[in-house]
Amino acid sequence: MLIKKSPDIRESEVTDYSTYLSRRDFIKTGIGLSLAGLGISSNAYAKVYKLGDEEATSYKNITTYNNFYEFGTSKEAPAENAHTLKTSPWSVTINGECEKAGTYTLEDILKPHDIEEHIYRFRCVEGWSMIIPWQGFKLGDLIKRFKPTSKAKYVQFETLYDPKQMPGQRRDVLDWPYVEGLRMDEAMNSLTLLATGLYGKDLPNQNGAPLRLVVPWKYGFKNIKSIVRISFVEKQPISAWMKAAPNEYGFYSNVNPNVPHPRWSQKRERRIGELLKRDTLMFNGYTEQVASMYQGMDLKKFF
Repeated sequence: MLIKKSPDIRESEVTDYSTYLSRRDFIKTGIGLSLAGLGISSNAYAKVYKLGDEEATSYKNITTYNNFYEFGTSKEAPAENAHTLKTSPWSVTINGECEKAGTYTLEDILKPHDIEEHIYRFRCVEGWSMIIPWQGFKLGDLIKRFKPTSKAKYVQFETLYDPKQMPGQRRDVLDWPYVEGLRMDEAMNSLTLLATGLYGKDLPNQNGAPLRLVVPWKYGFKNIKSIVRISFVEKQPISAWMKAAPNEYGFYSNVNPNVPHPRWSQKRERRIGELLKRDTLMFNGYTEQVASMYQGMDLKKFF
């Protein structure tokens, strides 16, 4: 059985998706019984998730304090409203400059991939942060399956557009559907995930079920949720927030304490669950893994 190890990341043993789900439910039940016998709640067990010496943000905070404008603009709105989203059946269209374009069921998308656990920092452009234990697989592994051509320089993602299920889309807060993109080398970076769960559970609707992007060195709005389309394109995508406020939200959106947002500093952040602010790290602490992709670039210009 393969055990994967990465700097600054704690990962679970890797297995195929169906076995992972079955074993996870078995282990969860066994752990619950064992802890109950010791008088320990299952919530206490969750504290084993750590990034270095920092504990993960609580499951409650992760799932009740977040942005998902498709369900409303307040932090509480996604958890309150996302029950209307139906995530089964689900399909993802793969198109553009690739050899294996088509529309695939979620099961077809997931089946060949090993599900891994990655504990990452999460930094919102608004100045708050979390530590989140994700489950998912490397986006690069999926990209290889569909064989993009030499014309594919970028990967573009699209969220479901369905105002009946997503009441926030009934308002012109953004130009729906939500669109995001990555340069091909960013998409292929080993840190970049397609997430299917968090804290050992399937993704809640409010966190982007059933499939979302996780790019830990970029601000959170780059981490598009509830993906229904992945396109391989030649030209740089124009994301939803670039359309809405191009002077505030650039394509790259790398976490950078040295480049302020036009309306606030990015030097400090408030970790959810803590009182005091902390310094924001360059590339959200992932400089060693990603800085080489931006060598020679003016990061104030390409923000």
